[in-house]
Amino acid sequence: MPGLVEPPPAEPTATLLERLLGPWVREVSAASLRADAAAGLLGAVLVLPQGIAFATLAGLPPAYGLYTAIVPVIIAALFGSSRHVVSGPTNANSLALFAMLSPLALAFSPAYIQLVLAVTVLVGVMQWLIGALRLGTLANFISPAALFGFTSGAALLIAVYALPDLLGLPGAGQHGVGAVLLHLVTTLGTVQPAALAVAGLTLGVALLVRRWRPGWPFMLAGLMVSTALAWAWESHAGGTFLPLRTVGAMEIPWPRFAVPSIAWSALPELVGLAFALTIVALGQSISIAKAVAVRSGQRIDANREFRGQGLSNIVGGFFSSYVSCGSLNRSLPNLEAGARTPLAAVFSALLLLVLVAFSAPLLARIPMAALAALLLLVAVSLLDLPRWRRLFRLSRTELGVALATLIATVSIRLEIAILLGTLLSLMSFLYRTSKPAMRTMGFDSESPDRQFVVLADAAQPLPECPQLKLLRMEGEVYFGATQHVADTLHALRHAPDPQKHLLVMGKSMNFIDLAGAQLWEDELNARRELGGDLYFHRPRPEVIRMWQTTGFTRLLGPAHQFPDKRSAIASIFTRLDPAICRQCTARIFWECRSVPAPDPDKTTLPAKPGRPA
Repeated sequence: MPGLVEPPPAEPTATLLERLLGPWVREVSAASLRADAAAGLLGAVLVLPQGIAFATLAGLPPAYGLYTAIVPVIIAALFGSSRHVVSGPTNANSLALFAMLSPLALAFSPAYIQLVLAVTVLVGVMQWLIGALRLGTLANFISPAALFGFTSGAALLIAVYALPDLLGLPGAGQHGVGAVLLHLVTTLGTVQPAALAVAGLTLGVALLVRRWRPGWPFMLAGLMVSTALAWAWESHAGGTFLPLRTVGAMEIPWPRFAVPSIAWSALPELVGLAFALTIVALGQSISIAKAVAVRSGQRIDANREFRGQGLSNIVGGFFSSYVSCGSLNRSLPNLEAGARTPLAAVFSALLLLVLVAFSAPLLARIPMAALAALLLLVAVSLLDLPRWRRLFRLSRTELGVALATLIATVSIRLEIAILLGTLLSLMSFLYRTSKPAMRTMGFDSESPDRQFVVLADAAQPLPECPQLKLLRMEGEVYFGATQHVADTLHALRHAPDPQKHLLVMGKSMNFIDLAGAQLWEDELNARRELGGDLYFHRPRPEVIRMWQTTGFTRLLGPAHQFPDKRSAIASIFTRLDPAICRQCTARIFWECRSVPAPDPDKTTLPAKPGRPA
């Protein structure tokens, strides 16, 4: 009707979904759904034995491991950042949970289960707050070298823990790489050839399919072929020639809604435990997300990832799930199996329900050796030996960080290994930046255009002005670097024939803190006591702001900061001792031409050629 304003068109549903879930929703197609469904089926099969085993490690009934592989997986996939990370129960979270809560209640008891669910909700709240407060930038301090070492160490862990099933041996009685390897050595005589044959068949089929049919789900193909043949052999041989350990029967893991029931008096202690578990879970999740992103080329939004993980634990705690986070031994198979979007993780959770509900007898026949073979295949692909060789060739420091992180990942808890690798990277960075380059500069008098050069890099020795030192400062002058800078400046002032005036080329001095500002104030005072002065060429705006804050700009004076070398040298030249200039033979600057030629009987030798400070 005339006079009525048309309402704005409704925002397209795809845009709303994209804002809520991420840009991947625009890429969903029939082809991506098929790929995600195939990867999800593999993930559902892989999580069956793991969920049961990890729940037992956490002191919970086996069904709770499967609960944790359903609701939290869906929430984390849809509201997180990574397209390929699959969340759920992990051995690190399970062990940490058991270690922290077993002193408070008897494991497997109803009271213990309620404590677990309450702590899970608290962990989720803390994770979500970290993401909501945009503290995810802390994840940027996990260096690529530490991340690579963690990934390689995790690959070794996956391989070591898969070996007992691969060889048909019973599980180790204790947790830890050393215990598992000792168990393997002591039981090596009881290796089952049938298990080795099934593992070899799984690997062979998977590798052949990956080579000849790159688009096919090669891992799932290997698992299906080996399971079918193992089942046929057992059926025809009566089970006497192939005593394989299989996944076994299980109950349907329908998630049940329930509010955790705990005494309010226990809440303060649980908050402290939840904070420690939050660090454990987030450290694993972001490291795994970044490790997977390195292989997939995806960019990770750490804050969104934290919010997604937090929301998954908040909701999961009300649906009989315990603390979950990204799982490396399910995320990487998910990527390798061809997953394209987070719907692969959703499919894995839903298919887990379907599989257990309708295919329990068939799933019970899956050989554990076949699952172990697939995990071994993932572990080998993670080790990335060419990258280790490249690190050895290019950077021994980065190699040391990666190697230390690998050893820590294998020998101690995952979150401690991540922390150790990060600390080593930061220490390496601080060590490198604690000695910023301080290069003596000058003019190449042999060149027609008199280029401004680093004297130490000149083809032949070049003279310096005996009164004015030209010094280029490269790097940050912060509390960790002030000692090196102060020692260098002290050595320049106490040389046999010190140059009393100092011009600092400051355009590469990117940052100073209070300690750095104090250092330059001390240098200014020392230079003036010596009879000279201190000047700066093109100090950066960040540096000037700090000087203004501390009052150094007022002490230095505006006439001691210059926008270019020409005006700086022209101004400083007027403050040099003319008597020395008249006897100097160096004649470094254009302004030196205005000084009469030196008396041949009373000449001042030019300063020695510059050396890097």
